[in-house]
Amino acid sequence: MEEARGFVARLRAERFDEAVELFAPPLRAAVSAAALRLAWVTEVAGHGGFESVEEPVVEAAGKAGLVRVSIPVTCTSGSFAVVVSVGGDGLLQGLRLDPHGSAEWQTPQYAEAERFTEREVLVGTGPLAVPGTLSLPVGPGPWPAVVLLSGGGPFDRDGRSGPNKPLKDLAWGLASRQVAVLRFDKVTFAHPDRLSPHFTMADEYLPSALAAVRLLRQLPEVAADRIHLLGHSMGGKVAPRIAAADPSIAGLALLAADAQPMHEAAVRVARYLATLSPGASSDELVATLLGQASVVASAELTPDTPSHLLPLGFSAAYWLDLRAYDPVATAAGLACPMLILQGGRDYQVTVADDLTRWQAALAHRPEVAFRIHQDANHLFFPGSGRPTPAEYARPGHVEPAVVDDIATWLNR
Repeated sequence: MEEARGFVARLRAERFDEAVELFAPPLRAAVSAAALRLAWVTEVAGHGGFESVEEPVVEAAGKAGLVRVSIPVTCTSGSFAVVVSVGGDGLLQGLRLDPHGSAEWQTPQYAEAERFTEREVLVGTGPLAVPGTLSLPVGPGPWPAVVLLSGGGPFDRDGRSGPNKPLKDLAWGLASRQVAVLRFDKVTFAHPDRLSPHFTMADEYLPSALAAVRLLRQLPEVAADRIHLLGHSMGGKVAPRIAAADPSIAGLALLAADAQPMHEAAVRVARYLATLSPGASSDELVATLLGQASVVASAELTPDTPSHLLPLGFSAAYWLDLRAYDPVATAAGLACPMLILQGGRDYQVTVADDLTRWQAALAHRPEVAFRIHQDANHLFFPGSGRPTPAEYARPGHVEPAVVDDIATWLNR
């Protein structure tokens, strides 16, 4: 646990260059000092400012030879945890910042466990195959089906965020409404040590998603001509790209799908968080992101641009791939039906910056439907008041009306 304590001490002191020295080579290649700084400052600012660090807690072990340690960090308006996986050599093999709390996920009221069954599956083949869960309605079918695509980052199949599992909410809610659902761990969660440091958004999503569609198509309980994609956040952004690669996909449900170029959105979100916790660190973060975003937008960005000069610590390959992809234009070139949902309280993906772009390109098409859930945040959890990252740590569920919208659309 001393390695974990030392790592958090360096984060507290904002000695990020020293902090990444504790990373094993694969993690150091994936997470730069700049990305670590951004993650820490954003999390602290979103929770109202740092107060204290609590005693580390050893969690259930992950892979053999690793010890997983969770260190709670208390802030003015909430808390989060620094979760690290420490190898036998004392180096950090994995890292995430998690909403912290003692609450556990509870079954949402709209899920009826007796109406569906679940089994484990393997999505894809080879060293990058990922584990998943298939939820099947009780009965012969064949049922309409959906593949769930989680947002950006190393998410598990449930989209876990502290006590919350929004993708599991959706899977159980839809399976209770006679929809087959396949969800899976992202490759960035299951195999972070096997990815090239130059992986792209296409590498992050397409192989697993296309394999999931193929798996569903082989099942007698699934209607092969009614397999859809349901993407949340970046999963929604990439969904049109996946559908363009497999024209058999029957339709897209996009939840809080970002359409604004991501380097611009990163600056916008940082500015918003700075208003929640004003100070020199927040101002410096915004200034740094502005400079990094300008590199992405310019001719200066080449395959050789170092990741520390770019937003979020992503490689130049990742940003070049993102910059070349227009999700709205790609969606406009598809003939399939779409359902586009947006939360009115979402500060990460917004009505003004993102939904309006989808509407401008697609609102004239009768097979495209739009729904705004005014009280929903980025996770489509209901709330009120000014949204903050701290509310993601409070137990909640995807709104029943959101599940109803999607189930009704899929069963159309």
